[in-house]
Amino acid sequence: MPQTSSSSHTFTFPGTSLTVSRIGYGAMQLAGRDGNKMVWGPPPDVDRAIALLREVVASGVNHIDTSDFYGPHTTNQIIKEALSPYPRDLVIVTKIGARRGTHGSWLPDPSPEGLTRSVHDNLKNLGLDVLEIANLRVMFSPQHPVEGSIEAQVTAMAELQQKGLIRHIGISNVTPTQVAEARRMVPIVCVQNHYNLAHRDDDALIDQLNQDGIAYVPFFPLGGFSPLQSEALSQAASHLHATPMQVALAWLLQRSPNILIIPGTSSVEHFRENLKAGDLQIPTQVLAQLNAIPAASPDAAH
Repeated sequence: MPQTSSSSHTFTFPGTSLTVSRIGYGAMQLAGRDGNKMVWGPPPDVDRAIALLREVVASGVNHIDTSDFYGPHTTNQIIKEALSPYPRDLVIVTKIGARRGTHGSWLPDPSPEGLTRSVHDNLKNLGLDVLEIANLRVMFSPQHPVEGSIEAQVTAMAELQQKGLIRHIGISNVTPTQVAEARRMVPIVCVQNHYNLAHRDDDALIDQLNQDGIAYVPFFPLGGFSPLQSEALSQAASHLHATPMQVALAWLLQRSPNILIIPGTSSVEHFRENLKAGDLQIPTQVLAQLNAIPAASPDAAH
């Protein structure tokens, strides 16, 4: 069962001097949409996206999560336009291991050639000489982690690191067995998986990573394209005079001190709401009610 933890607002990635705010920003929603093609093409208002990114940095958030397959290319190009030359303390974390199909699909791209191409695409469109942290997105299944050796992919990541194109390596969409396999090969600074108030398959993994000082970065912290919905969450929000999404984010921050959240939005107002979750402390009694959500209703989140 999740436990309360340190309320520290920052985290330092293991073996690095990179200290980031535990509330970061996920840039996926900066891309647009073209019919059924999600995260595709430019946003309706590029100037609005640029203003949002500048507010993110001005607010003190120094952890931005992105990928060149958002758009594709579009999101990274907007980040470069908005923020380059980058603040010295800004940590941009990207993902490689997938590519986009012509119809908007998300396709595995795990070969050494594909990973190398993805690194160079990220470098070019972000305007960087080296990727500070690159997550290997494992795509045995795009929807959820599936067992299988990732030795070849991690080996390719290590070679890119040795060439000076990547400083630090993370992994994403992985099982605990795959995490252990990767850690035997290279230092892993972060794991990025699907996890939120109503989707807690990684509870044991989070605790193990916390013991070793490794960051856990949940994607879809608010439920992704289908936002979290729960009567208990709504009641907690009313009790705390907050929004349900603020409570869901605050729960993650209290879950474990190694959890870094990267909620995404295309709205400055929504970003400001998310940021307030960092000052929200959930009392023990309310926390217990939230912890019971999955047990009470497996379908609490859609």
